[in-house]
Amino acid sequence: MSRISFLSHLECGLCGERLDADRLWNLCPACQKPLLVRYDLDAVRAAFTPTVLAGREPTMWRYRELLPLRDDTFKLCLGEGYTPLFRAARLEREIGHGPLYIKDEGLNPTGSFKARGLAAAISRAYELGVKAVSIPTAGNAGCAMSAYAALAGLEAHVFMPADVPRPFINECRVLGAQVTLIDGLITDCGKAAREGVEKHGRFDVSTLKEPYRIEGKKTMGYELGEQMNWTLPDVVIYPTGGGTGLVGMWKAFAEMEALSWIGSKRPRMVTVQAEGCAPMVKAFHEGREFAEPWPNARTIADGIRVPAAVGDFLILRALRESGGTAVAVPDADILESTYLMGKTTGIWPAPEGGATLAAFLRLRIDGWIRDGESVVLFNTGSGAKYSHIWD
Repeated sequence: MSRISFLSHLECGLCGERLDADRLWNLCPACQKPLLVRYDLDAVRAAFTPTVLAGREPTMWRYRELLPLRDDTFKLCLGEGYTPLFRAARLEREIGHGPLYIKDEGLNPTGSFKARGLAAAISRAYELGVKAVSIPTAGNAGCAMSAYAALAGLEAHVFMPADVPRPFINECRVLGAQVTLIDGLITDCGKAAREGVEKHGRFDVSTLKEPYRIEGKKTMGYELGEQMNWTLPDVVIYPTGGGTGLVGMWKAFAEMEALSWIGSKRPRMVTVQAEGCAPMVKAFHEGREFAEPWPNARTIADGIRVPAAVGDFLILRALRESGGTAVAVPDADILESTYLMGKTTGIWPAPEGGATLAAFLRLRIDGWIRDGESVVLFNTGSGAKYSHIWD
């Protein structure tokens, strides 16, 4: 019988501690930093090549051998992943640069890229016997967790800032989650969620506080490779809150090279944040390994209103190893670029997606992005949930 996963073990992203992958873990018990999933890549190389992908389902589970689930009985799938990569021809003409692509994650279930990470995390938690899950969220992650918990029949507890757009709250409730609204930021929601985790034994699926969300998010990197015929772009611009997607793609590129699917060439990774909440940008330009919490965080792009990221050192490591950078843009530029992306591509982007175009325009003016370099912008969600912005 063929193996469906080549999961090997878990490894701390900071201290290297090696842990059993078939036990429930949150952070590394030795240093309280994020855990990364490792695979037997030599065995994967012998069993799985890109040629088999042509006949596989158009979801993230097409990379099944490189995902952590042992038994497909527990696979939770709503069609997540394998989102289109569009060549933005009209936008190229408008701004005078190409090739420029948009990876449209707004077409995922629940309308955002969060579906990838939570499909993997909830599937694995379900397999390991979890009965109740908990998450602090700015919106989209809570919606995704609620959906996959509903599919599995798990109890779902969502903690949100009270000022998040109403559609996020409604969606979680319709999907059966218990929603608690907190006066404060996502960090305050995290504190409230931890109380329930400790008191009631719920499993915490916060960003990078368990090892499996990153595995779903890394499939964006595999898809970039597959959709670009295994030649990666020169630059990837990514809106960064908790940073799971950026860290996940960087992990995917390393796995792809180890499998001989790509060479050593990597995109320069760019983190974009809002000027009102830019802890990673500040830490990057100050040469720090860890980021200080951002005071009084504010931005119209709720998904990147994250004043502190537990995986900060992993984000900064990926930026530096790739020769990338970090950019903060004002809300006015985010909104203007969101409209520009929409009217030239037919995509209704979330403001986080608009932020990537604002960052691109800044980097193009500065000469950091050169003529003819291929660039991929990530629109991480649908603009339909941000009705208060468009009024």
